[in-house]
Amino acid sequence: MNSTVEYTAPWVIAFQDGEHRLLRNGSIVVEGDTVVHVGRPGEVRADRTEHTNSIIAPGFISMHTHMQESPADKGIAEDMEKRQFWGTNLIEILPPRAKALTVDDMHACTRVSIAEHLRTGATTVMQMGVESDYVAKKCEEIGLRAFIGESYRSGEWYTADGKNVEYRWFDDDGRGAFESALNFALQHRNASGDALVTGFLNPSQVDTCSEELLRSTRAAADEHDLLMQIHAAQSYSEFHEMTRRHGRTPIEWLDDIGFLSERTLIGHGLFLTGTSWTNFHGDDLGLLSRSGTTVVYNPWVFARNGIVMESYDSYQREGVDVCLGTDTTTQSMLLSMRWASIITKVFEHRADAGEARDVFDAATVRAADVLRRPDLGRIQKGAKADLVFWKTDTLTMMPSRDPIRTIVYYAEHDDIDRVMVGGRFSLENDVVRGLDEMADRRALQEAAERIWEGWPQHDWANRTMDEHVPLSYPLFEQRG
Repeated sequence: MNSTVEYTAPWVIAFQDGEHRLLRNGSIVVEGDTVVHVGRPGEVRADRTEHTNSIIAPGFISMHTHMQESPADKGIAEDMEKRQFWGTNLIEILPPRAKALTVDDMHACTRVSIAEHLRTGATTVMQMGVESDYVAKKCEEIGLRAFIGESYRSGEWYTADGKNVEYRWFDDDGRGAFESALNFALQHRNASGDALVTGFLNPSQVDTCSEELLRSTRAAADEHDLLMQIHAAQSYSEFHEMTRRHGRTPIEWLDDIGFLSERTLIGHGLFLTGTSWTNFHGDDLGLLSRSGTTVVYNPWVFARNGIVMESYDSYQREGVDVCLGTDTTTQSMLLSMRWASIITKVFEHRADAGEARDVFDAATVRAADVLRRPDLGRIQKGAKADLVFWKTDTLTMMPSRDPIRTIVYYAEHDDIDRVMVGGRFSLENDVVRGLDEMADRRALQEAAERIWEGWPQHDWANRTMDEHVPLSYPLFEQRG
């Protein structure tokens, strides 16, 4: 029989009557991997009581991650004006970096990424990429809940001259990778919800997937009750390519072929009709809303390239559920919430846009509902014990009248004291369970240096890393 532990706290972000509620001087009782009581201290007998000085909150859910590669983007994906590709660095940065990563490099990135998500308050991620067996194994060992989709596509983009986006199509239309991805998803059906890993389907990008591959994906998702996430409306180069091919926007085309649905997530979904990005008439938001499709917004990653959602609140007003993700570096849901809120306020020119409570919902309960997991993203009886213990006595956390606004607008990553996933602490005493983080960071540094050194082998113009992405300042010259 599982022992029960009561945690008392000055604040608990509890869940009641369909929404988060602020519980003062409350308690949570955890038995095994489940919350069995939320309310006043001492109401339920526990084997042990721990009095904390924390804000106990539900863990964040990042709905868009690429953990096997993202840490390697740091320092090569910022401050670069890619006007030929309308501001995106997808075309010239991602292919060389992806080709340079070895399997060992991807494993090091995975371990660093798991630690980064836990240290920034995420207890669940939606992971897309390769090396999925390894990612699943490490998430289970360390303690991070993960929805994992092995990526597949019909072809890949590249540039041969730095001026045009071209496509290289695979002989089998990506069918082999699709079958492997479906196999992985079916092996991790997790019907009971008790396992840490759950599978889903990830056709990678709308412009790299054929109609046949996406129709097969939708059919498999319907047959086996699986979620799907695809990158779409993430750049103008993609938007332009899809309208060139089909005379339809990426969202219109996905609707035409029956891909949009309540089980579909659109990664990014920024370049839509009616936005200043496209100057293209249509009703993309209406199509997303009527089909029940979810958009996953990754605000920090795109804002650093000068690209924002126009706007988070407008999607919600049109009935489109918007969740948040971490995407590439930095993998922080705290930054995602904060930037989603601030960007929306700036775009809407009003302080009451992008409210803290709404972005907090997007990072917790709304994401859990999209994942069809009513036992995640909230603290209530019967929910999984996925909890973040926030310090209350630090410079950035004091004074705290409203813990939600404090977390969204002011908290720092170091304000997280402990992180629990499924009733077990994955982060405690500044240690992530089962990891040698310093060794992993050294492995990441070594991998990054090999990528930088070997950049000319994969760059279309054989440029060195410093030629392609110059340092912020020249190197200091030793003189005399």
